[in-house]
Amino acid sequence: MSNTESTTWLSQEAHDRLVAELETLSTSGRDEIVARISAARDEGDLKENGGYHAAKDEQAKIEARIRTLINLLKTATVSESTAAAGVVSPGTVVTATIAGDPSRFLLGNREIIAPGSDLTVYSETSPLGEAINGKSAGTTTSYTAPNGKEITVEITAVEPYSA
Repeated sequence: MSNTESTTWLSQEAHDRLVAELETLSTSGRDEIVARISAARDEGDLKENGGYHAAKDEQAKIEARIRTLINLLKTATVSESTAAAGVVSPGTVVTATIAGDPSRFLLGNREIIAPGSDLTVYSETSPLGEAINGKSAGTTTSYTAPNGKEITVEITAVEPYSA
């Protein structure tokens, strides 16, 4: 892997879920959308065929998701969260006070999070993520928001994420 590629941390559960999604989209997902396009094409004039255009749009979305999953899985590091000793790293749930407001969130890629979870996810490459990554519980740090404002962050707890 080159230095320009980013590595995404994934739990084993998230990795397995994404591999299964890729398998489904690459096989039955593609087959289903091809059948829908074919059925819509058989209805006649393609210029005014809403079903055909909707199916083609859905096909584009499926193909984009397949490419996203392939790239993500190709660069992923699969391991248990490294929340040992309360240190913030990808795959940890952080409890912090951000600009005076309490917050609890997951640091990492949004693909880590279990479907249906209401936990907010911040990327480790976001300004907040870069400011807290590698810091310990009890640490106060700050980062510059996109609007130029300096934001103070007090990390109060760090725990491994479990779906």
